[in-house]
Amino acid sequence: MAQQIAEREVHESIARPSVQIHLPGGRVLEGERGLPLQAFLRDEDQSQAPIVGAIVNGELRELTYPIEMESQVRPVSMTEEDGTRIYRRSLTFLLAATFEELHPGERLEVEHSVAHGGYHCQVKGRPQLSDAELRSLEGRMRDFVRQDLPFVKTHVPLQEAIDHFEAKGFKDKARLLANRHKPYLIMYQMGQFRDYHHGYMVPSTGFLTWFALSPAREGFTLQFPKRESPTEVLPPPHYPKLLATFEQYSDWIETLGVSSVGALNDAIQQNRTRELILVSEALHEHRIGEMAAQIHDRRESARLVLIAGPSASGKTTFSKRLSIQLLALGISPLPIGLDNFFVDREKSPRDEHGDYDYERLDALDLDRLNHDLGKLIAGKRVQLPHYDFVAGRQTEGEAVQISKEHIIILEGIHGLNPALLPEIPGEHAIRIYASPLTQLNLDRYNRISTTDIRLARRLVRDATQRGKSAAETIARWESVRRGEKLYIFPYQENADMMFNSALVYEGAALAPLAEPLLRQVAFGTSEHVEAKRLLSFLEWFVPVESARIPDNSILREFIGGSILEDFKVWGAG
Repeated sequence: MAQQIAEREVHESIARPSVQIHLPGGRVLEGERGLPLQAFLRDEDQSQAPIVGAIVNGELRELTYPIEMESQVRPVSMTEEDGTRIYRRSLTFLLAATFEELHPGERLEVEHSVAHGGYHCQVKGRPQLSDAELRSLEGRMRDFVRQDLPFVKTHVPLQEAIDHFEAKGFKDKARLLANRHKPYLIMYQMGQFRDYHHGYMVPSTGFLTWFALSPAREGFTLQFPKRESPTEVLPPPHYPKLLATFEQYSDWIETLGVSSVGALNDAIQQNRTRELILVSEALHEHRIGEMAAQIHDRRESARLVLIAGPSASGKTTFSKRLSIQLLALGISPLPIGLDNFFVDREKSPRDEHGDYDYERLDALDLDRLNHDLGKLIAGKRVQLPHYDFVAGRQTEGEAVQISKEHIIILEGIHGLNPALLPEIPGEHAIRIYASPLTQLNLDRYNRISTTDIRLARRLVRDATQRGKSAAETIARWESVRRGEKLYIFPYQENADMMFNSALVYEGAALAPLAEPLLRQVAFGTSEHVEAKRLLSFLEWFVPVESARIPDNSILREFIGGSILEDFKVWGAG
């Protein structure tokens, strides 16, 4: 074999003028060396899923990326998370450029995401845009789309970028860049407008066909397609409770003087870390106390508290801290595990792959759940089930009975779904939605996704408490999010109360713990693309030592060291 290999001719050559890319399915395309990805992929079918980027030799790339060598290429469309980020980021850039043209000197802030696809936006320091102003803004954006103006990408020396934003009066951006470690910044330009955005963009405005601007409370919504329907903009959502919770958190961080990551970094470097932590934790405790008081006021009729929220929201710690507040008010909580009401395994529903789907509502024995809770609320003794996960069977669990001093606490993903307890009168239940609804953004145009905060929490928790690698957590995350979109987010507005578990300092506390985990993700894997994105996001934070975080903090549920880990509320007998 060695002789055969040695006999094969290998000789020095010069680079050919053309280069090939290998697409999924075995197709090979050849074109001029140095052509951008966009040229190679222009004939691909994009009628159902527009292509906005690609994975090239294991790395996410823009469509303007030049192909200089033979490459494995997988197109990225708007049906994928990376594709939606590219599209939405580019659309935000277009919105900012257009707003600054029509309203020079005024301050636009892109704040948080909303259901059905959109970002809530506000104009600070003046009345919100009128209907006529909003129509004018959208119309001008569409003018730019028709003109198909290029987004020109440049590498700018860091100090030049800082000077640019300081000259514009954008202190939030200048403060953020002051702690950047790299000596340059990637900026994009459309006409006279220049800015940076946290990640890749589409090549030009012509890609941004699908969007709308709609009025909303305290601002407007920049609407865009969801992954499931990448060429359709859904009607604007109505979410008054969620919006009010975001607004409350915005007021909190304004009070703290840390409405952006740059301001947070400044505060940490000014030795205000202890203040930020103590005030943030006090705000949590105050809110939990308020909720306990409201439950106390409804104790004559409401005998059941339902708690729901997406993964890594801190629901377990929140439930325990709420229980402590209730105990202080003379109410004894009885926690009941929804998992104990799973149907026997052979009756469990399956997903499209044939695997058991424990996140579906019909994975629960709803008849028994409603029967048992109804009897408990009526003051009768009930033999609760216990689910044996090894055998996949319901067995008999604890026998309990409650008095008027007790309240049942039921935590689970279906807690806000009316179909969970159709036999329990609505006045008997209080529904709570818990989630880290952060309003702390990188700057006015670069928002922090609440999903990224939850993923960072889960990465750290899975590594320290469950022995899972970052790659394993990232690989599972898509499935987790799919369940949230189906079973949690559609029912957010059914909540009687909302608990925002976000902490203004947590990005700075999670960054030094998550970064070494993310750096272990192997290059060339799909998980590496996501790990690299998260690393570049976490690099913006000046780190905070976790030793400073109180031992009853929501954050302790993820970083470890919680005093509440072994806390249990005594059952009712």
